[in-house]
Amino acid sequence: MNFQTASAFHLLQSLIACPSPSREEHATADLLHAALTQRGLTAVERLHNNIYIRSARWDADAPTLLLCSHHDTVRPAASYTRDPYSPAVEGDRLYGLGSNDAGASVVCLVEAFCALQHTPLAVNMILALVGEEEIGGAHGVSALLPELGPIDMALVGEPTGMQAAVGERGLVVLDGEAHGKSGHAARGEGINALYRAIDDINSLRTYRFPRTSSLLGDIGVSVTGIECGTQHNVVPDVCRYMVDVRTTDAYTNEETVGLLQSVVRHSTLTPRSTRLRASAISDTHPLVAAARATGATTFVSPTMSDMSLIPAPSLKMGPGQSARSHTADEYVLLSEIAAGIAGYTALIQRIRL
Repeated sequence: MNFQTASAFHLLQSLIACPSPSREEHATADLLHAALTQRGLTAVERLHNNIYIRSARWDADAPTLLLCSHHDTVRPAASYTRDPYSPAVEGDRLYGLGSNDAGASVVCLVEAFCALQHTPLAVNMILALVGEEEIGGAHGVSALLPELGPIDMALVGEPTGMQAAVGERGLVVLDGEAHGKSGHAARGEGINALYRAIDDINSLRTYRFPRTSSLLGDIGVSVTGIECGTQHNVVPDVCRYMVDVRTTDAYTNEETVGLLQSVVRHSTLTPRSTRLRASAISDTHPLVAAARATGATTFVSPTMSDMSLIPAPSLKMGPGQSARSHTADEYVLLSEIAAGIAGYTALIQRIRL
């Protein structure tokens, strides 16, 4: 194990041992700030539980690359068979909550940044290790971005097997509400809000958006819950339902909501948020070319990340496997950490503008 891999491995062990559920990741923020400072980095900054630093070599005329990953975790699944906060090595595996998602990406980005911060590059680098990613929280990357200045492109660290995710769908959750008029069911009185909601749900189910994303395909619309009625003999005067909408770059989230509202006749559709936007990067972008130059293949990710909150062309890539995320007995391979450091370093060096 070389110095970089050993350094990353020991830092990851320390992160695992520090519980860091979203909104409670202050201890890992302290740890990362101290670790970067101990590496001789003198301009480490903090906002909430986000730790960030600019590279020492900075060209005001060069574009800026954001290196971003998260150190918060979900809470451990009930089916864990080992202590989720006790880092344990068995063969090539390092077990522990957050080892794969996204601790391995965090420590590999740290090593790549430290190795390259004095190196002449085509881009400036900002390293951002953020909180609240797992919940899309207001104090995560979206709070940090205004402090960073213009960002021209971003490399987001998530477990992808070091393959390059060039896009992911966004998410809008809609609360639908249809109104009717209450009455006695035996007398056939009233206007049934449930029937009205069913009509609108069928309209949402069969609607096809005029435009399709060449990368992300069609927008997905799924009604995933319904609540209606008080007792069997009362015609309901209100029916509520929720809609999961997976958005694409064919429309903005606001345009998507507007089109769906125009489809229904009896319901109001209220978005809980329109912050989580689809992300799609051009096939000809320098980040994509650099990723391919390292041997990475491109794909569209089925999961969401902080790419949805970064308003710049973004690539998602990192050590580990997405299928291990949020599972009991989570682990990452030590060989994946070594490959992650090498892959990130090579990609950043290969960016050509």
